[in-house]
Amino acid sequence: MMRAGRFSRVAALLAAVAMPQAAQADDLAPTGRWTAYEGGNADLPPMGWNSWNAFYQDVDEEKVLASAEVIVASGLAQAGYRSINIDDGWWLKRDTADGRMVIRADKFPSAALADGTTSFRPLTDRLHAMGLKAGIYSDIGRNSCGQTFGHGNPNNPQGTVAEREVGLYGHIDQDIALYFADWGFDYIKVDGCGIRGMGADNPNVQNGTYRALDPLIDFNSIARTDVPAVKALFSEVGDALLRHNPDGDFTYSLCIWGSADVRSWFGSYGNLSRTSEDIAPYWGRLLHNFDSAARRALYAQPGNWNDPDMLFVGTGDFDAEHMTEARSHMALWSMLSAPLIIGFDLRQANEEQLALLGHQGLVAINQDAAGNQAVLAYDTDEVQTLVKLLADGTKAVALFNRTAQPKEVTLTAEQLKLVADAPIALRNLWTDGQSSFTGETAFTLAPHETLVFIADGRRELEEGFYLSEMPGRIHVAHDGVDVPQFDPQIHRAITPWQNTRSIGERPRYTGWGGARADSAPYGQGLSIAGQAFATGIGVLSGSRLELRSEGFARFSAVVGIDDSATEAGGPVRFELYGDGTLLAQSDWLEAGMAPAPLAADLGGARLVELVVRRSEGGDRAVPVTWGEAALTRQPAQASGS
Repeated sequence: MMRAGRFSRVAALLAAVAMPQAAQADDLAPTGRWTAYEGGNADLPPMGWNSWNAFYQDVDEEKVLASAEVIVASGLAQAGYRSINIDDGWWLKRDTADGRMVIRADKFPSAALADGTTSFRPLTDRLHAMGLKAGIYSDIGRNSCGQTFGHGNPNNPQGTVAEREVGLYGHIDQDIALYFADWGFDYIKVDGCGIRGMGADNPNVQNGTYRALDPLIDFNSIARTDVPAVKALFSEVGDALLRHNPDGDFTYSLCIWGSADVRSWFGSYGNLSRTSEDIAPYWGRLLHNFDSAARRALYAQPGNWNDPDMLFVGTGDFDAEHMTEARSHMALWSMLSAPLIIGFDLRQANEEQLALLGHQGLVAINQDAAGNQAVLAYDTDEVQTLVKLLADGTKAVALFNRTAQPKEVTLTAEQLKLVADAPIALRNLWTDGQSSFTGETAFTLAPHETLVFIADGRRELEEGFYLSEMPGRIHVAHDGVDVPQFDPQIHRAITPWQNTRSIGERPRYTGWGGARADSAPYGQGLSIAGQAFATGIGVLSGSRLELRSEGFARFSAVVGIDDSATEAGGPVRFELYGDGTLLAQSDWLEAGMAPAPLAADLGGARLVELVVRRSEGGDRAVPVTWGEAALTRQPAQASGS
């Protein structure tokens, strides 16, 4: 069923593709429109199954269909798991006579057609007849990840150098038309190994197996990464998807693992963005992948989701003997509004594992219509508290013990943004037990345990919500980061493909200094001239945030340069726009100046833009705070203020 308005949205996107836009001299100038990517079908985080974690490149038709049959028979399809995605290993070669991809018919026998060609249409038709969707894998370079890093794998493409070039590079429009218009796929994961690891130092480039492609991505150096070229390639894929899916029914997943400053731009290019390298079935990698997404709540919204990689429930530290860890994995991904893509051979799943994957309460949190990624209300290396505003006004809350020791944890009304002197009801999602507390309540978490509750109480802001409660309504159009830096707050774990042979994993995903909910850009608490704020938006000067304001009448905040600023960057000015019209602005504010109120009635505006300008001589970004930033339903006159 097509979403309401998709035809008009796709038409507008196609028109934008056809008409090159004039370069905008002022990136902070209000546009009066939502500029996040609206192509595709990802109003909710995608759910499904992917072959990679279970089978790596050893994928075949029997394994895919067996997993699909378990998805249907177990009730997981009814729970929402509907996309059956074939990862690397499906291709035989590219036919150099016409450029058409050739499928491994020995692995996918239904693909062999009577005329001697191959097609996935029989398989996608079968999946569709089961009430499921079908996903395909490709790479933005000439060669796939299996070719780039899986040297000698028997399921790598065969033939001449040209026939082995199965990636999208140089064939984007042709391949997207084949995969979607001809073969009937609904979902594509586009990897980036071919523009990362096929340089002259690749051993199979040196021996003539593959052609060199000068890397556009240097995983260890943002300075040596050609971000504009990477963006251009992924933009070309997005344009082709719009052309060959006029009904807009597709999902576009970008997989460049947090490199190329993708955090700052993917929301305008696709539906999903991988935030780190591959997850692995042990606890340290879960921490790593979780951290890569957990502080990016403002960079996700309906249609654009942070992707910390697939679920590894069923394997290693998350197998049947480690259900505490498996429950944490499922709970955390649900709170993050992450794609729930199963990466397990479901033929081996037991009833407890299937029940966890289909857990009604956790799936409901993940698929909640408000589309808010959980925000960290308490954040340490040992314990974290995540809070997520749901569409019905209740809060999902997860208490997460990262350590191998029991931990005492206190949950407070302030962390939930609920009043401290009224009862707060809690429903435990694991036990369905009911309880209540006033002010605060304590729990003991077992090692690696995550407790999940639905909390309901009287809100601190009765007539509306703080912006940090509603990250799903925000699109970070510009976050003020001039020079991308690696994020040091991500847990550094052993990479299983290297073990401890290297010097260890260094910070390598850009995002340090980005927009944060209830935190200054570099992780400190929000504070202006010594006044602390428990809630607000922290960002850098030179930023513009877009905010969907439907249903609200007034915006308010107190603003200023955050006390975390370490050097003078010149004065800043805060500006508030409604549907492109200036509603209010501050004076020019310098570091150390008292916080200034900034508020306006919205007059029916559906899109609010929050702009922080630097002065003409202020060439340095400085941390700034939108303290207590909120949308309320009553205008100033009606509220008596």
